[in-house]
Amino acid sequence: MTIKTDLTRRSFIKSAAAGASVVAAPMAITGCGADDDDKNLGALTFAHGVASGDPLANSVIIWTRITPQRPESSDSVEVTWAVSEAADMSAPVKTGTVTTSSTKDFTVKVDVTGLDANKTYYYQFSNVNTAASTTGQTKTLPEGNVTSIKLAVCSCANYPAGYFNVYDKIATSDAAIVLHLGDYIYEYAVGEYGTTANTIDQGRNHSPSKEIWTLADYRQRYAQYRQDSMLQAAHKAKPFICVWDDHELANDSYQDGAANHTEGDEGTFEDRRNAAFQAYHEWLPIRTGNDLSDIYRQFEIGDLVNLQMMDTRQVARDKPVSLADFPDLLSEDAGKVAIAASAFTSAIASSSRELLGSAQHSTVISNMVNNSAKWQVFGQQVLMGRILVPAELLVSIDTLTKKIEAGIDAAEDQAAVNTVITELYTLKLRANQSDPTLTDAEKSRINTVLPYNLDSWDGYAYEREMLLIEAVKADKNLVVLAGDTHNAWASELRLLELGGSTTSNIHAGVEFATSSVSSPGFDEYLSLDAATKVGFESAITALVDDLRYMDANRRGYMTVEFTQTKATAEWIFVSDIATNENITTDSNYVQLAADGATPVPNKAKFEVLAEGPTITSKLVQVV
Repeated sequence: MTIKTDLTRRSFIKSAAAGASVVAAPMAITGCGADDDDKNLGALTFAHGVASGDPLANSVIIWTRITPQRPESSDSVEVTWAVSEAADMSAPVKTGTVTTSSTKDFTVKVDVTGLDANKTYYYQFSNVNTAASTTGQTKTLPEGNVTSIKLAVCSCANYPAGYFNVYDKIATSDAAIVLHLGDYIYEYAVGEYGTTANTIDQGRNHSPSKEIWTLADYRQRYAQYRQDSMLQAAHKAKPFICVWDDHELANDSYQDGAANHTEGDEGTFEDRRNAAFQAYHEWLPIRTGNDLSDIYRQFEIGDLVNLQMMDTRQVARDKPVSLADFPDLLSEDAGKVAIAASAFTSAIASSSRELLGSAQHSTVISNMVNNSAKWQVFGQQVLMGRILVPAELLVSIDTLTKKIEAGIDAAEDQAAVNTVITELYTLKLRANQSDPTLTDAEKSRINTVLPYNLDSWDGYAYEREMLLIEAVKADKNLVVLAGDTHNAWASELRLLELGGSTTSNIHAGVEFATSSVSSPGFDEYLSLDAATKVGFESAITALVDDLRYMDANRRGYMTVEFTQTKATAEWIFVSDIATNENITTDSNYVQLAADGATPVPNKAKFEVLAEGPTITSKLVQVV
């Protein structure tokens, strides 16, 4: 997500506001005695819990780390693993022994094959010099005809921003699989982004205290996060399917750089990237091939869901376009604005700009078009929905932002921004009601729009359009899942009119985006009491044409349940992250029907029609 900005998402927001107990293990896997081969490592423990991930119908990854007292030792250590159909680990169906060492940061990752489809398994690790690990639970994917599957979707867990209560709720949810869409860790130093006033009292300062950029740094940061009991509980209870976003490397990263990387002081970007990728594969339960940069992969959940986990961040992404490169967009001269807007639109819509890259883009389209599952699902990092706000608002925001950053009293400018939002919201409502008294000038105020986040698909419009066109041509029920923004969203995905300037009435699918585990969203700068929250969310939802739902200030996760007739996204929010006591949840719903089934009575709905192939999905807001 964007931290260092000129006129980006964060300045838009800022200016607008100015685990569980161990299951008893059988003797077969309980260690006792000592092994001289491990003597230089000191005491051994399984201090980072267990995890599973990347489930298939016949296999799953299981993970742990055996934690040595002296990790600097070059000695290797043997770890025995077992998988059972019984929670007490009796009569294991699969067993084995693997060797790990400092070259893998003493992590253990096993691809357990030959399993049965749609079956719950339990797994555990042991070493002769320590007590056995906690027992994890996992499940293989179903195959054939599948009636339903529920996924928990989360992202953006910043350790100093608050307790990981969201992970705790995920652990006890009825979701079968957890999709983690990135920002599993954050790279910042102590006191930087996300740090709260009570972080020190909570003992949640980042370790190491500096910004991380070496392999040792990244390993230490993962080790800190993975000692969190709530994160351990989620991993213990559910298999994870993960992709990285930017903070697993550095803020606003792209294929050959990042906003939060200083060449020289922090080494080369290539070395930093290699270190980050290695640590990620060591600490996450993800299948690892020869190329650590390649994490694009596909999961087929019978005939119900074809899930493609995509990389929109690290490997092929071109450096984002900056609004600062088009200063006349903020001019008060309408002629200059028009010329700059044309150049800006051409830049972000250029066919040469890549987010996925040609190889991944072609593979994603081929897999979607040639797959017959009821639902085609993209699990990826950044918003695909168009979040276009009136350019006039950006001008006011820019003036305010510059004063705030210069330390100048900006109370009048803050009031001006609030006035602009209110005026534009009122004009939008009048336009939606076809008010005949609306003047051309007033229409222009709400119709002259620009993307507020060029880090998202809005900054790579050509690739997005090509994906959506293929979904329409193939008549697919497309659901895009996103993270990154720290707020909850539901958007229509529509094709552009010929010429690419306005959206058409051809619907290609929908997007559901999750809030964050702990990282702050709009609430970082907005004081959102109940009345302000409703007003702000109503204004933004009204001003952004394709946006159907948003939540601006709560931390949580999302579940998406797929059936043969509908997909239902539920946003589940925790009551607090400043404490880990007496945490409750709240929720809102959005449904997407897969065909022409009768809508649920008394529910608002959005009917999706298209020319040519009939896109049969319908967006229905459940109230």
